Amino acid sequence: MLKIGLSACFFHPDPNRNIFKGKTLQYLEQSMARWIMSRGAMLFMIPSPEQNSPIMLTHYARELDGLVLQGGSDLSPTSYGETPLKPEWSGDKIRDEYEIELTQAFMVETKPVLGICRGLQLINVAMGGSLFQDIDTQRPDAQTHRDATLYDQIFHELELVPGSGLAKLFPGTTTAKINTVHHQAAKQIGKDLSVEAWSIPDRIPEALRWNGDSYVFGVQWHPEFQDPGRKDLLDTRPILDEFLTAARMD
Repeated sequence: MLKIGLSACFFHPDPNRNIFKGKTLQYLEQSMARWIMSRGAMLFMIPSPEQNSPIMLTHYARELDGLVLQGGSDLSPTSYGETPLKPEWSGDKIRDEYEIELTQAFMVETKPVLGICRGLQLINVAMGGSLFQDIDTQRPDAQTHRDATLYDQIFHELELVPGSGLAKLFPGTTTAKINTVHHQAAKQIGKDLSVEAWSIPDRIPEALRWNGDSYVFGVQWHPEFQDPGRKDLLDTRPILDEFLTAARMD
């Protein structure tokens, strides 16, 4: 049975919380866990180790078969050499450093990495790329990519790049509908990454793939949030199956 690692989301110490006051919480989102487990893989959330801990992220990369980077908080603009345009876009530098190290550890082991939403952005930044800190501010021509009230019930169309790996997963499909739950997006594309899907009509990158010697792929939407019974949405199973197939091969 495949053993898949999942990067942790962070809640940093908050004295106003009702529980675990002043404590750091690391957690996973249930839909993500169940999406991965739906194809028969065992899931293990990977906590961030203390400095000088005898257990390092490289140990997880050696023991597990693949890595999924889940969504969550903004990346810090300082992680790609920029200053936050607003304080609320300062992101989570601590999580960035943890996930970049984790991604690099799995890449060294040539084990597959799948990024979801923030995960795509993390892959792009790890490869030297940058982000739009806020789509509405920096791409005022763009359509709405996030609605806090509708959340995962807002959708738009994307165009698959002909001949790309993603297009090969969906033969005969050129456009499809997906959900959208993000206010940041890939701007400068990282080294050796290729865009495999664009949003329509505003051309925000919706899928990135590494052209290196192992599987590293990210999507900007949340496949785990989509109802598999909805025939009007892109089927997410081929994406997960491709990742798990790559995990079996390593």
